[in-house]
Amino acid sequence: MAEDAPDPRDVAWHPRRRFVLYGHSAAEDRLLRGSQSGKLHHAWLLSGPQGIGKATLAYRFARFLLTDPNASAHVNLRVDPGAGPARQIAAGGHPDLLVLERVFDPKNKRLKREIAVDDARAVSAFFALTAGTGGWRIAIVDSADDLNGESANALLKIIEEPPPRSVFLLVSHRPGALLPTIRSRCISLDLQPLSLDDTMRVLHELPPAVKIGEETLRQAAELSNGSPGRALDLVGSKGAAAFAAFAAKPRLSQSRCVEIGMQFAGRDSAEDYAVFSELLIGWIAEKARVAGLSGGGARLAKAHDDIVYSIRQTDAVNLDRRQTVVDALLALGEALEKESVLAPR
Repeated sequence: MAEDAPDPRDVAWHPRRRFVLYGHSAAEDRLLRGSQSGKLHHAWLLSGPQGIGKATLAYRFARFLLTDPNASAHVNLRVDPGAGPARQIAAGGHPDLLVLERVFDPKNKRLKREIAVDDARAVSAFFALTAGTGGWRIAIVDSADDLNGESANALLKIIEEPPPRSVFLLVSHRPGALLPTIRSRCISLDLQPLSLDDTMRVLHELPPAVKIGEETLRQAAELSNGSPGRALDLVGSKGAAAFAAFAAKPRLSQSRCVEIGMQFAGRDSAEDYAVFSELLIGWIAEKARVAGLSGGGARLAKAHDDIVYSIRQTDAVNLDRRQTVVDALLALGEALEKESVLAPR
């Protein structure tokens, strides 16, 4: 029944259940020093590409503050997973932690598009209560990008006049799109993508029930640009596999362009087409950037813009995905040859 549909975020690798963080030691140290200063700022903006561990860091810091409010002689934010507050947070039931996020709609079996204003107003009621343990009260906003105009302004009101011993941890993939007044009241921590090794370390810690071959994991990690979350989306994607095959041998004869394009001929190929298109556009942009450093790249830049436009047109008016991919690859192949980006035959 619809009302029994599970929330898709309730998975074993949800950030609230992760006790290890890779690749963000500088941001972690900044939060630790802030907590040990005795003057912890009340609002922090954790920004960076999606899936790199921003929410994991937010939960890690919340867990730290709620387990040891004094934050005395610690050298990192690690907390014993067996500690009471840690278990409560992992279960999603700590009374002093509020998570503001899109609500799951069991009727439609999907998350709502935005964080509603009524949900944002609940933050004010939450902070009006006394902390159950006499320490901090913390709100994690995951993600702040999902706030609409009304909910953003409702959140801003409480951030502007925070009660004592309150902390806001805002996760954002696109901080430039947030209200300037919200950004101005936050200390910004800009998190960077992980290295390939750290991405693989995260993926290797997936629950045993998630059985993914090593080669598949590495291919997804290499395509993810340092985002373990993105790597999980790419695992098993036919679009990702098609792009990996292209990237391994980017010389593009007409027959090969057609061969790749044929993989997106079916009606059910929309998701794979979207993945392939995103990866292809990113690849072209990087090649154009590198060529530009040597004084070239104009043809690749034009091919990039033309292909982006073509893909958007295909999505907008439901054109033939197969033909769009073939045309894009033919145009790319011509640009690559003229730019002499590829090694000689």
